[in-house]
Amino acid sequence: MEIEETKLSSGKIGDNTEYQSIAILEEERVSNLKQLTQLELYWRRFRSNRLAIIGAVMLLLLVLSAIFAQFLVPRGVAADTTFNLGFNNPLNLTLPYGENGPTLDNFPVGLFGYSGPTYNDHSVWAMVMYGGRISLIIGVAASLLTSLIGTVVGAISGFFGGWVDNLMMRITDVFLTLPFLPLVITLSSIYTQGSGNVLLIIGVFALTGWPGLARLVRAQYLSLRELEYAEAARAVGVNQWRIIFRHLLPNTFAPIIVATTLGVAGTIIGESTLDYLGVGVQFPPTASWGNVLADSQNEIGAGNWWWVFFPGLFIVLTVLAINFVGDGLRDALDVRSRDVR
Repeated sequence: MEIEETKLSSGKIGDNTEYQSIAILEEERVSNLKQLTQLELYWRRFRSNRLAIIGAVMLLLLVLSAIFAQFLVPRGVAADTTFNLGFNNPLNLTLPYGENGPTLDNFPVGLFGYSGPTYNDHSVWAMVMYGGRISLIIGVAASLLTSLIGTVVGAISGFFGGWVDNLMMRITDVFLTLPFLPLVITLSSIYTQGSGNVLLIIGVFALTGWPGLARLVRAQYLSLRELEYAEAARAVGVNQWRIIFRHLLPNTFAPIIVATTLGVAGTIIGESTLDYLGVGVQFPPTASWGNVLADSQNEIGAGNWWWVFFPGLFIVLTVLAINFVGDGLRDALDVRSRDVR
């Protein structure tokens, strides 16, 4: 902080000039001289939320552990099994470790314990590491596809209005009535395992999840299309599709990004529920946090707490991290929130 003297004058020639000391913070001086970009303003607001930063760090570590799972599970410990979406999924142990709890022996494979001979002596560590790939792929892919469909439908419906709006909203109402669980059970009888089952679940989540976002985006466009800059673009002959996706869409990014972020957490929970009911990703051969947790119910009675604890812990940490990030993005993208210096 530095002190500056401000000159005060009575306005009359010859009057004595008085000086008054005013404290000026250095940060205020810098921020007044530098024009912040919109991204810099968003980042300032986001980083001021400690929970959002903690959630972002947690989420980054979880994603990295899933991406580099093959380096966290030693090759000599597990044998490759058929896996979908182009990844290798080493889960079946080649050594008979038996049914043991968490141990530092054979680190890190034994860190979360073993499942026992009933499930071919699977390493819970390996299942959690590789299972994170499937759970995160389903959560992210389904949420992105949901956002894409919902944004396009809502933008077109809200911008054009009239019979286009009525038609698309009636189609949206039809998709809102689709029963999610019976649809998954019916389609899962077609694809029971492998990549088809994973893609099926992603498709079903996207198919049943986009109507809510479409209504949200439509409401945004109904107000945005009446603003002056939209009228000016139409007046100078700008193509309607360019107005929709170039001029108006950036002003709807805030609710879309927040909805997409929180949708990832909801999809991971939904996929775990489907696995628990036996209509999700099938294990073996493909592990996910949900089906590992579902299979652990057979081990609880035997006192093997580690099989239910660690997959459940990773689901909780992931959902909490995504919710923290979503709350931080909501505050950062809110134009009514005050600027945090």
